[in-house]
Amino acid sequence: MPTPKHLLTLMEYSPKEVAGLLSLAAKVKKAPAKYGKVLKGQCLAMIFEKSSTRTRVSFEVGMVQLGGAALFLNKQDIQLGKSETVADTARVLSRFAQGIMIRTFAQETVEELAKHASIPVINGLSDSHHPCQTLADLQTIQENFKKLKGLQLVFVGDGNNVAHSLMIGSAKTGMHCRIICPAEYKPDSSILKYAQNEGKKTGSRVEVVHEIRGSAKDANVVYTDVWTSMGQEAEGVKRLKDFQGFQVNEKLMAESPEAIFLHCLPAHRGEEVSAGVMDGKQSRVWDQAENRLHAQKALLITLMGSRGKK
Repeated sequence: MPTPKHLLTLMEYSPKEVAGLLSLAAKVKKAPAKYGKVLKGQCLAMIFEKSSTRTRVSFEVGMVQLGGAALFLNKQDIQLGKSETVADTARVLSRFAQGIMIRTFAQETVEELAKHASIPVINGLSDSHHPCQTLADLQTIQENFKKLKGLQLVFVGDGNNVAHSLMIGSAKTGMHCRIICPAEYKPDSSILKYAQNEGKKTGSRVEVVHEIRGSAKDANVVYTDVWTSMGQEAEGVKRLKDFQGFQVNEKLMAESPEAIFLHCLPAHRGEEVSAGVMDGKQSRVWDQAENRLHAQKALLITLMGSRGKK
C-alpha cells in the first residue's frame, strides 16, 4: 500500500496544494450536498488528549455530512502512551478506520502516529502546530478580500502553535505575516526561519516585532489568541502580567479601520481582546469558526476520498 498523505504541520504541503484545499473548501461550502456520499462507509478515529469544542464538532459533523462516521476517543478510552505505544495504536487503528485525527500536546506524538499508520493522520492541534485552524483562517480571509497574496496579517500575542501555523500558511500563500509579541514569547526560531525562506518563493514577508504601537497600521487582518493555552495554567498569573499592553482593543483596530478581526477561540474577553472588538463590526470570528467545518471537509475529502472501504 502506498504511503498515505498526512497533515502534520502544513510544511509538507506545497503552495499549489494549499491553494487546492482552499478552492475545494469554497466549493464544499457552496454546494455541500454534492459531497454527501464522498466518504460513505469510512470512519475517522478522533483521538483527544486535549478537550475541544470546534475541533471535535467540525470533524464529527464533517464526517457525517460526507457520508461517513467519526469515532470519539478521549485519553480515558484508549491506551495511547500508557499500556500501549503510540506506534502500536497507529497500527491497530489503521486496521479499523480510514483516517486518524489527533488533538494532543507533543508534536512528536503526531509524528509517531503518522510514521506507523497506513492511513492518513491529521494534526488537529499540538503544542507546536495548528494547521487545521490555519486552513479555516485562510479560507475566511480569502472570502473577505477575494485574495491572499499581498495582504498583511498581524498576529498579536503569544508566539504559539497558532502563530507558527499562521506564519507557515502565510508563506505558502504569499500573504505577509507580522507576529507582535513580548520578547519572552517569540515563536520558535526554526519555524520562523522556515516560513521566511518559504516566503522568498511566494513573495511573503514574515517578521516578528515586540512593539505593538503602530504595528497594525497596515493590517488587513488582525488576529489574536488566548494568553494562556491549555497546559499552561500554572503560568497564568505571570502571563497575564507579561502580556499587559498586548490586547487587541478598539484603539488598535482603529489603526486599520478596514481590517477584519479573527480569533481561533475560545476567547477571554477583557484579556487578549476587548468585548467591543470581539462582538464588533470588524469581527469575523463566527464565520471563521464555521469555516473549520468546510476547510476540514475539504481536507478529509483530499486525504480519505480515494481510499474507499477496506
